[in-house]
Amino acid sequence: MTLLQWILLGVFAAATIAGYRLINQVPSLLHTPLMSGMNALSGVTLLGALLAAAIAFSGTRPALAGAAGALAIIVAMINLVGGFCVTDRMLKMFSRKESHRE
Repeated sequence: MTLLQWILLGVFAAATIAGYRLINQVPSLLHTPLMSGMNALSGVTLLGALLAAAIAFSGTRPALAGAAGALAIIVAMINLVGGFCVTDRMLKMFSRKESHRE
């Protein structure tokens, strides 16, 4: 591994630990707004997967790159759509039901 790869691996490990500790400290009241923000970041992940797949197709192994790119796109879409569905369901729990009194 090159020095750059070790540095990137260290940054990934530090971000994972910091993210885990941060999410554990979030009160349940703030969970829904935080989840909505994370769904927006999942959209950025999807764009990154599309870009990585497009660049990988021009490489030496387009079949392997295409399979990895397609898998990344599928997983990012599942995360994005599922996150918005869960957020919508959670927000419906907090909405007031209209009374049918006249």
